[in-house]
Amino acid sequence: MAPVKVADGQNPLRDAADRRLPRIAGPSGLVIFGVTGDLARKKLMPAVYDLANRGLLPPGFGLTGFARRDWEDQDFRKIAHDAIKENCRTPFDEAVWEQLSKGIRFVSGEFSDDQAFARLATTVQKLDEERGTAGNHAFYLAVPPSAFPLVCEQLAESGLSQSKPGTWRRVVIEKPFGHDLTSARELNDVVERVFPPESVFRIDHYLGKETVQNLLALRFANQLFEPIWNANYVDHVQITMAEDIGIGSRAGYYDGIGAARDVIQNHLLQLLALTAMEEPVSFDAAALRAEKEKVLSAVRLPRDLGRHTARGQYDGGWQGGEEVLGYLEEEGMNADSTTETYAAIRLDIDTRRWAGVPFYLRTGKRLGRRVTEIAIVFKRAPHLPFDLNETQELGQNAIVIRVQPDEGVTIRFGSKVPGTAMEVRDVTMDFGYGHAFTESSPEAYERLLLDVLLGDPPLFPQQREVELSWEILDPIIDYWATHGKPESYRPGTWGPPSADPMLARDGRTWRRP
Repeated sequence: MAPVKVADGQNPLRDAADRRLPRIAGPSGLVIFGVTGDLARKKLMPAVYDLANRGLLPPGFGLTGFARRDWEDQDFRKIAHDAIKENCRTPFDEAVWEQLSKGIRFVSGEFSDDQAFARLATTVQKLDEERGTAGNHAFYLAVPPSAFPLVCEQLAESGLSQSKPGTWRRVVIEKPFGHDLTSARELNDVVERVFPPESVFRIDHYLGKETVQNLLALRFANQLFEPIWNANYVDHVQITMAEDIGIGSRAGYYDGIGAARDVIQNHLLQLLALTAMEEPVSFDAAALRAEKEKVLSAVRLPRDLGRHTARGQYDGGWQGGEEVLGYLEEEGMNADSTTETYAAIRLDIDTRRWAGVPFYLRTGKRLGRRVTEIAIVFKRAPHLPFDLNETQELGQNAIVIRVQPDEGVTIRFGSKVPGTAMEVRDVTMDFGYGHAFTESSPEAYERLLLDVLLGDPPLFPQQREVELSWEILDPIIDYWATHGKPESYRPGTWGPPSADPMLARDGRTWRRP
C-alpha cells in the first residue's frame, strides 16, 4: 500500500514531538531595578535560577542588578546566591549557579544619576561582548510606580531603550498601573514615549499561575462544561482572593491604595474576564485580549452601590492562637486612615451569555484562611421528584477552580447517601495538580519572565484592559470616599458585618472556602 502523504507541517508524529519540546529563550539579558527589594529577592532572582535549572535560559544569560547599594559584582552575587538558595523552587545545584553567576553584574546608583545609567549602558554592552546576549535586554521595573517616569526617561537618555535591527529591548512594569483611570493613562503615556506598545509587558502574576491558565483548558478543551457555562444554568459566580495575614511592613505602600485597587482592579477583574469571555479564535495575544476586552466593556455596575458593595478594616485580636494588631495599629500607619483592607463588589455583565448572572468579587486581609478561587454556582434543578426531607441537605451544584493553594478543580453535586432511605446530600469530585501530575507547577514568575524573554505576550494585559478595569472600579472608590468609613471586622472572620447582607439581599450567601 502506498504511504500516506502528509503536507509539510501536518506530520502528526513530528508535530506531537514538537509540542513536547520546551520553549527556550534565545540570547538575552535581564536588568532588574529595585533589586534589593522583596520582589526581586523572593520571586524574580529565584525564578531566573529555576528557569536556568530547567534548561530554559541560554548559557550566556546576563542578570544585572541596579540599586543604591555600594556593592561590587561579587557582593551582589553573594546576595543573589543566598536569596536563590533560600527561595528557589527547584533543587539548588552549584553547577547551575556557577554557570548563571558568570553573567551576574551590579550597577550602583540613584535613578536620577545620569552617570549611573551610563555605567549601566556600558555594562549591558560588555555583556553583549562577553556573554553573547546579542543586544537583547529586558528592563524589569521592580520599583514604585512613582519612579517609572524617571527610570524610563533615563533609559531613553542613555540609549538603553533603543534596539538595533535584529535585536530587542523590552520593559516590564509591576502593578499597580496607576491609582485611577487618569493616572493610568498618564503612566502609559510616559512608558510608551520610550518603548513601543508591543515592547511593554505589564505583569499580573496571577495570570502566570498554572490554575488560571487551566481555566482556559477547562472551558475550551472539553465539551463537558461549555454548554452549561451561561445564564441558562449558572445562578451566580463568586471570585475570592483571601489572605490570612495583615499588611505587615507594607504600611507605606498599602495606605491610600487599599484592597480594591491592590487586588480587584487587576487580579480579580482579570479572573472575571477569563471566566466570562467567549471562545477566542486562537490563543495568541490579540485574540485573547479581544475577548477579554469585550467582557470588561460589557460590565455594568449596580445602581445602588451602598447595597451591593462592602468594605472594611481588620481590628486587632486573636487569630490562629496569636494576638495580632489591627490595621490602624500597624507600624507606620496613619491612625485616621480610611483605607479598606476588605472589599466586596457585585458586577453584572450585559451580554447574552451572562445577562442576569451576578458576579461577586471579594478580597481581604486577616480573613479566615488564605485562598483564591473561582466558584461557578449553578441554578437548582427546575423540578426535584423527592420529598423535602430527602433533599434538605442538598445545596447548589458548583464548579470551583482553586487558584491557590492546593491548585485544582472541585465539582460539587448531589448523591444518594448509602442506606435504605432516599437521602440526597452534597458530595465532591476533586482534581488536584499535586495528585494528577508528577511535575510540580512552575512559579508564576518563571512563566512570565520566560514569556518576556520570548516576546510572547498573551498573559500580559494591554493598556485598554487596564483602562476598562479602572472605568469599572473608579465609581465604586469615589462612592466610598463620600460615604463614611470602612466597617471594622475581627481577624480570622470573613469580613465586615455588611458583607453577608450584601448577598442576602439577592437571596444568596458567600461561600466559606
